[in-house]
Amino acid sequence: MSIPVKNIYYLLLYAWGQFKPGALAAASVDDSPNLPNLLSKVLLIEVQRILRRGLDRGYLGQVEETRSPRGRLLFNEMVKRQSLLRGVAVCDIDEFTSNILHNQILKTTLIRLAASPEVNSDLKHALFSITKRMAEVETIRLTPSDFIRIQLSRNNAHYRLAIRVCELLFCLQLPDSDGSGPRFRNLLDDEQRMRAIFEDFLRNFYRIELAGFSSASEIMTWAATAMHAPDLDLLPVMKTDITLRSGSRTIIADAKYYREALAGGRFNPKIQSPHLYQLSTYLAHEKLRNAGQPISGILIYPATRDRMRYRYQLLGFNILVTSVNLAVDWQSIHAELIDIVQ
Repeated sequence: MSIPVKNIYYLLLYAWGQFKPGALAAASVDDSPNLPNLLSKVLLIEVQRILRRGLDRGYLGQVEETRSPRGRLLFNEMVKRQSLLRGVAVCDIDEFTSNILHNQILKTTLIRLAASPEVNSDLKHALFSITKRMAEVETIRLTPSDFIRIQLSRNNAHYRLAIRVCELLFCLQLPDSDGSGPRFRNLLDDEQRMRAIFEDFLRNFYRIELAGFSSASEIMTWAATAMHAPDLDLLPVMKTDITLRSGSRTIIADAKYYREALAGGRFNPKIQSPHLYQLSTYLAHEKLRNAGQPISGILIYPATRDRMRYRYQLLGFNILVTSVNLAVDWQSIHAELIDIVQ
């Protein structure tokens, strides 16, 4: 599957809940030959914006020996080290500094990008130059848990897009075995990650763009009983990808990111039965919850060539199995996604 860089960026912005008009122009997407260059530009723009506001600062605890005690005295540590014999105290000091985790992630990612052979030379220079304005911030060895530990609040919410970009670049980074600098795998080859992005993209797209509807992922309760009540706890979680609700209509949509939407190959194509079973289960349970309102279902697949649009009446529900072409210009994608539900 081949999706233009510009459209991948749209998917990411909606998926991350960061879509803003004019974001593509600001990132000079048309000049970006690949995703690493595009994300490098986006990160550079975001870090410049952060620096104009001033790096976020926080209290960082550190233990040090000092002849001028300050902070909290660690008496047990002083006994263990016998520091009083040397005329020093051991103190736990809270320092107000910009050398905190989210700034360390930004600086480390900037330096890695500046060393990547996939990033254009002029962009490399700009990435490395901006790190000089973060002199107090240390680089770290990034791990997946670093991104889990970050807690952004209202005061530093402007970091959100930059951290999202850093996390994606970290996940796409391939091991550096030849010393030439980090390289990045093709995001489109990571089907598990693209499935999550495609689902989040559609849910947020409809939340923002579809007037009169709410859009959310919902957990449904099984219409089930058991001889032993604890056995009900063994039932899996039933969670929709996208539930669209208006005052007069409910649509349950399942986002399915697969290279081949239909099973059976070219000569015997079939709609994938697990996808249809899953959607039918959602619809049946929604009818039990909300019998007085029209309910319909959609299976949405990505495509970059042939359009797919099949309509069925199944168990009394209108069901649409469709694709959205992600290889065309964005205005066409926008119009097609709205048309699918209208």
